[in-house]
Amino acid sequence: MKGVLLFWRLVSAAKVQLLRRRYPAQSFCIGASSRLHASARLRVYAIPEGSIRIGERSAVRGELLALGRSGQIEIGDDCYIGKHSYLWAVARITVGNRVLIAHNVNILDNLTHPLSARDRHRHAVQIMSGVHPSDFDLGERPVWIGDDAWIGTGAIILRGVKIGEGAIIGAGAVVTDDVPAWTIAVGNPARPLRQLEPHER
Repeated sequence: MKGVLLFWRLVSAAKVQLLRRRYPAQSFCIGASSRLHASARLRVYAIPEGSIRIGERSAVRGELLALGRSGQIEIGDDCYIGKHSYLWAVARITVGNRVLIAHNVNILDNLTHPLSARDRHRHAVQIMSGVHPSDFDLGERPVWIGDDAWIGTGAIILRGVKIGEGAIIGAGAVVTDDVPAWTIAVGNPARPLRQLEPHER
């Protein structure tokens, strides 16, 4: 177990050093006690104001992408982001403290492509050529996830959504509207199932 932990810390430290060489200092800030697993990817394509910030004691196995002109991702303390989960920010994605994001989750604050077929084609061609353009309207609206929320495996959180403190999003749910605090939401589109009882909070 000690060997595994040491390997994880070495990989995490190496990733942080690579980020420091590749991006300006203001592009990212990673808490000293947080860990980037071998599968983690942090990418800042947003120029000039993009950034990724991770608090303390958080573990990232998924991929965080700051896109457009000023895409920003902020992860709080004691969070977990599972393998093959993606956060795509053109505006802002804010994740509170002690949030659990399972594997295969997608969180998007934008439409991913323009609605116009002509613009969509131009946008896709640029991305496929290795350029992440910032001059397209992607209908971005910030996403906010409150403290102690739990996002189940395979869930999709769409633009403009606010997920309240302590809320639970069921596996495979597609969240298109706000979810109140201490509420379990399931389905496609996600709908409240029940409120958590006081002893469950």
